[in-house]
Amino acid sequence: MARAILCVLDSFGIGGAADAGDFGDTGSDTLGHIAEACASGKGDREGLRSGPLHVPNMDRLGLGAAARGSTGKTVPGLEFAGAPEGLWGHAEEVSNGKDTPSGHWEIAGVPVCFDWGYFPETIPTFPAELIEAIIAKSDITAVLGDKHASGTVIIEELGEEHVRTGHPIFYTSADSVIQIAAHETHFGLERLYKLCEITRELADPYNIGRVIARPFTGEDASSFERTANRRDYSVLPPEPTVLDRLTEAGRTVYGIGKISDIFAHQGVSRVLKGAGNDQLFDKTLEAMDLAGDGDMVFANFIDFDSLYGHRRDVPGYAAALEHFDRRLPEMIAAMKDGDLLILTADHGCDPTWRGTDHTREHVPVIGTGPGIDGRPVGGRKTYADIGETLAKHLGIAPGKHGTSFI
Repeated sequence: MARAILCVLDSFGIGGAADAGDFGDTGSDTLGHIAEACASGKGDREGLRSGPLHVPNMDRLGLGAAARGSTGKTVPGLEFAGAPEGLWGHAEEVSNGKDTPSGHWEIAGVPVCFDWGYFPETIPTFPAELIEAIIAKSDITAVLGDKHASGTVIIEELGEEHVRTGHPIFYTSADSVIQIAAHETHFGLERLYKLCEITRELADPYNIGRVIARPFTGEDASSFERTANRRDYSVLPPEPTVLDRLTEAGRTVYGIGKISDIFAHQGVSRVLKGAGNDQLFDKTLEAMDLAGDGDMVFANFIDFDSLYGHRRDVPGYAAALEHFDRRLPEMIAAMKDGDLLILTADHGCDPTWRGTDHTREHVPVIGTGPGIDGRPVGGRKTYADIGETLAKHLGIAPGKHGTSFI
């Protein structure tokens, strides 16, 4: 039995990227700064968590060692005294952006070597002719927002006006993205999806990576809540990923959460959705129970990024890491002989950093499985090494980018 389980802890960077200055992120360190805040008491929140960051299971596998390899610094609270029990190291991104598609595609063996289109940090941010074309081709008459914003914040700010007027909320970020928020019932979920399809087509000339439907429910700013019915409309990766190569070989690829959306629904055989990290963890365990010999389970844990990184919520991010760590033994216990589990990330989103956007950082590469001995895998020169490691483990031909570390 040879199966692969790949878990992306969305935005869980570990600092140290040599090219961080090119992105205005010199010194950013998601893990390190969260741990420092926790050690100083700034990561405490009554009723949620307190004290130093406590992630003993990931630390035992090599997270603290990986962070030291990335930045040269010891992370407070991650000081496992023995030799790490897993494969451990870090990877640097060679793709031109620090966005979700670039990170995931590179993890899957295909770096992004072209430049995405982005929108300026102005109000309005979108070209007038683009918004006019969207209005002309759809059934809307105006948009709200039209700026850079955090998704949860802009819904709190404009959600009531949206419900009152029926105008959808358009916003963007430092990613190559157009996000459209609308109420599931007052605006309509299928209507939102149709609007996103129209926008996706009209955004192509601007080289925009994703259009994202951001449905929410609730009746006022205090009760608005985004739902699991998010849908991403992505462009296709520029060449076949390890997911494509696996499906072509007759394997089943299980996409947990937003994975299928990120890859434009290509290369993913079965989709299991969930609202929040706990449900996504449960769906990952479900997929592991279903997966057969040669199959792959690919999960994205979104809350780290969307709820805590972008909202610059240090205690929330720390608590989410600790909760994931407490559940990690469940995933390890569900592994079978021959399985390989890799924990990694797609970029950083340092909650102590300025602004609300992603940060350019190294990502952890932590591997474990029955019979796998602990050892360092070093500093990998591209995330694509992860995809090529999975390809080798699952016995398919290597791709054009990256090198296996097993």
